[in-house]
Formats: sequence, C-alpha cells, structure tokens
Amino acid sequence: MKTAFLYTEKYFAYDYGASHPLKIERLRLTYDLCGAYGLFDLPDADLIETRAASESEILRFHTPDYVEVLKRAGCGKISGSLSYGLGPGDNPVFPGLWEWSRLHTGASLQSAQLVSEGRARVAFNIAGGLHHAGAKRASGFCYVNDPVLAIYHFRDQGKRVMYLDIDAHHGDGVQWAFYEDPTVLTISFHQEGRTLFPGTGALNETGRGEGAGYCVNVPMLAGSDDHVFREGFGLVVPRLMEAFKPEVVVSQLGVDTFSDDPLAALELTTNGFCRAVAYLAEHAPAWVALGGGGYIPSNVARAWTMAWAVMNGVVLPDDLPEEMVRHRAALGGPGKRLRDPEHKSPWQEQCLKHMQECLRYLEKRVFPKIV
Repeated sequence: MKTAFLYTEKYFAYDYGASHPLKIERLRLTYDLCGAYGLFDLPDADLIETRAASESEILRFHTPDYVEVLKRAGCGKISGSLSYGLGPGDNPVFPGLWEWSRLHTGASLQSAQLVSEGRARVAFNIAGGLHHAGAKRASGFCYVNDPVLAIYHFRDQGKRVMYLDIDAHHGDGVQWAFYEDPTVLTISFHQEGRTLFPGTGALNETGRGEGAGYCVNVPMLAGSDDHVFREGFGLVVPRLMEAFKPEVVVSQLGVDTFSDDPLAALELTTNGFCRAVAYLAEHAPAWVALGGGGYIPSNVARAWTMAWAVMNGVVLPDDLPEEMVRHRAALGGPGKRLRDPEHKSPWQEQCLKHMQECLRYLEKRVFPKIV
C-alpha cells in the first residue's frame, strides 16, 4: 500500500493574524511529530513537496470575479471584498492570501492526481479540507474549496466519489456543490446546526433532483462523545459504502470535534477519531485524506500524526520521541481514554437517543434511495 504525504515549508510565509483561531503553524507541529516518529522513513511512504494550484484549476469551481477579488485582496487591495465574504472576522484579508489558497489547493489536487494515477492508494494533505468556501464567497476561514476541486478531478474521469466529512462544522460548501449529483455521495457528521456555524446540515438536506438521496447528514447534539459518534459511524458509513460502491473516498478529517476545542462543543477524543480513520484505511478502495478544523495545535498534531500512522499500518508508542520532549507541554499525552460506557451521564443518554432518531430517519428516507 503506497502512501503520500503532501507538505511544504512555504505554508509559513502566510498568517491569518495573531488573534485568528486558525494557526497555520499547526501544520509544522504535525510534520515535526510525524518525522520524529520516523513516519516519513517507511519504505512505502512518500513525502512530496506541495505545488501551487494554477488559476485555471481554481476556476474549475470558483467564479472569475471571485478569483480576481482573492488576488487583489492578497495584494492589499480590499475594495469590494466585503460582498464576497472577506474582511474583519472569520475571513481576514492578509498578505499572500491568494498564494496560500493556491498552495493548500494544489496539495489536494496533487493528492487526487497521485491516487487517480495509481501512484498512491492513500494521499494525505494536512493543509487541505477547507470545506466552507462557496463558488463566489469566502466562509468559515475558507477561501478556496479544495475538497470540491479534488472531487471534480475524479468526477471528470467518470469515477464515483464518496465524500466523508467528520469535522465539527457541517461540510456545507461541498454539499451544495454536489447537491444534485448522484455520482458524488456526501456524508457529514457534525455538531447540529442550531448550535454551531454554519447552521446547515439538517437531516432533511438529502439532495435534489437526480441527486436526491445522495446527501447524508448526521447532526450530533452538543456534548456527544466517542460512543455516540461510533454508533452513528458504524451504522451509516459501512452500509452506504457497500451500497454506493465508490471508486474513491475523499475525506475531511477535522479535529475540532475534540472535547477541549474552543470553537465547538463535541466531546470526541483521539479514540473515536482513529476508529474512523482505521475504517477508511481498511475499506476505502482509494483515498484522498484532507485536514480541516482543529483550533488547539496539540490536538491537531497528535490526531493527524496518529492518522498518518494508521494509514501506514503503524502503531505508535505512547511516549513522545525524545526530540519532541521539549514540546511535551504543547503536545500533551497520547490521547484521552473513552468514557466507561456503563457510566454515561444523563446528557450522553440523550445524545445517544438523538443519534438513534437520526438513524431511524435515514433508514426510512435516505438509505432506500441509495440501496
């Protein structure tokens, strides 16, 4: 099983700003931790330098006027950018914004090309997964929607694609891009939209026209833990993968689902996250894995290092490598333990009941259309 990890030091020429929660530095911490564990020295793992996406590649989804706004904004020309979602707050204008967008998108397109050409079964772009951007609007820290462009790469080849999103925030930009397309099955597990941005991802968002039934949302109540997530994942993903029979999986592996993340209110740990990654490592026929949310750099580094290890069939020791000991305070331990399922709180019982209600809805309204 050949694997590829996309990365470049060029990422760190760009910065959303000191007060912004998305820290590009988390990518370096992940890379350093993977390297310290020797995960780039494996015989079937390739470390590949990221290339920048071309303007024409980005125009495959985004509109010409929006692309021009991104280019101007990255040069400090912000006139008219507010109407495209750029400005103070979530989507700041910063020097090199366009170049940053080209880099993380280029890595996702490289990943798709490596997989489609059979040079890797799994390709991992930790800088990707910016799933909120629309065709002509920035949203949720996302300017260019690299998951959509990676999926287009496969769809243009006539391949059936399953998109799986486990970020705490609903994968709205990807959902709407393929809402009427029966060749792309989108599945999103997320904190339900009444309590978290972007407010979408309800059960009844199931696709439209020929794509009816090919959009699956599993909204979780705030406070849902590993047990709740595993219940939903285990009853939804294997069944849909078997019925849909994708030729490739594109996944968004955001870790803002973790219990101490400041921007969401789920209670997952590395245990639940790694179970999902392990399932894909075993069952995906081909797989482009993308990063995503995660606003405590230590969570990001630990989780995505574990994910890269799982993709390569490696079990990591609990102890940090010696060269990373100086980062012990930032990285923490190997992961939190699952709660004892026999001692769930009343709220967790409610979260599980909600998940079971979601599954009954999907069983009645969605699964029959795919099966």
